[in-house]
Amino acid sequence: MKEKIETLSVYQFFTRIPDEKSAREYFESMRWSKGRYCPHCHSKETVEVKNEKPQPYRCKKCRKHFSIRTGTILEASNVPLQKWLFATYLMNTAKKGLSSCQMARELGVTQKTAWMLCHKIRETWTVPVSPFTGTVETDETYIGGKEKNKHASKRLNAGRGTVGKQVILGLRERSGKVTATTAQGTGKREIHAFITKNVKLGSILYSDDHKSYIGIKGYNHKSVNHSGREYVRDNIHTNGIESFWALLKRGHYSTFHHFSPEHAMRYVNEFASRLNNSKCDTIDVLAITAKNVTGKNLPYKVLTNHDPSSY
Repeated sequence: MKEKIETLSVYQFFTRIPDEKSAREYFESMRWSKGRYCPHCHSKETVEVKNEKPQPYRCKKCRKHFSIRTGTILEASNVPLQKWLFATYLMNTAKKGLSSCQMARELGVTQKTAWMLCHKIRETWTVPVSPFTGTVETDETYIGGKEKNKHASKRLNAGRGTVGKQVILGLRERSGKVTATTAQGTGKREIHAFITKNVKLGSILYSDDHKSYIGIKGYNHKSVNHSGREYVRDNIHTNGIESFWALLKRGHYSTFHHFSPEHAMRYVNEFASRLNNSKCDTIDVLAITAKNVTGKNLPYKVLTNHDPSSY
């Protein structure tokens, strides 16, 4: 019998993480599960600092002070650890995402702080996905507003349909695992490279009748003819990945309203990670996030750098 997934209520969350001390202990138990070590030189010869000034711990080997935040995405942040964990909880339990304005109201911080927190948490969720195997569905979609709804100065005047929209390529294993990425186009080069990078050779690959899937080698490739209104043939369909697109677009239109090009990949990763972690208990997802903060850093000046090539 399948075990029931434990989803924490807000009340249960604050019962487990009632204050800053418990939040710090939680982060420390995740990061230093095998014993506390210095993030500067990785020595285990560390001692506590009684008055916690300038920081709670000191390394006896390199003599540097450190805390649970040192060397992580939490470094140099004045936001309490309890709020970091609660923000992670809110993002994980909101199926269609949570806007920075709503996050600010929930945490009692400014919208600017909430926006930064959300993007940093998304950064911790961008962990590599192991190659897909078995039966895999592939598809592409477009995110963005309609040209006719844009202000005249913002229109590209280059046609209709997909003009001016962000291309997203996606894969979904029949087991439920998902990965997706932003792309410059839907040509054979982009699509074939994305598939070969993420799907193990020899796997079964299902797609629609998009011409860019034609000729892909190394897979048992079959397709359904969407242009001819064929959506399912025996076990061949792309309904799984399309259900992910539906969720992503609901989040885009109803929660965020807009994905800026320089941050679109982080939003896509958020939705994919939330779906991939949907079979985990809520507390496990918090633990995964707590472990992934190590070695990552995302300064505010990088977040606000509007050059997409810097990401």
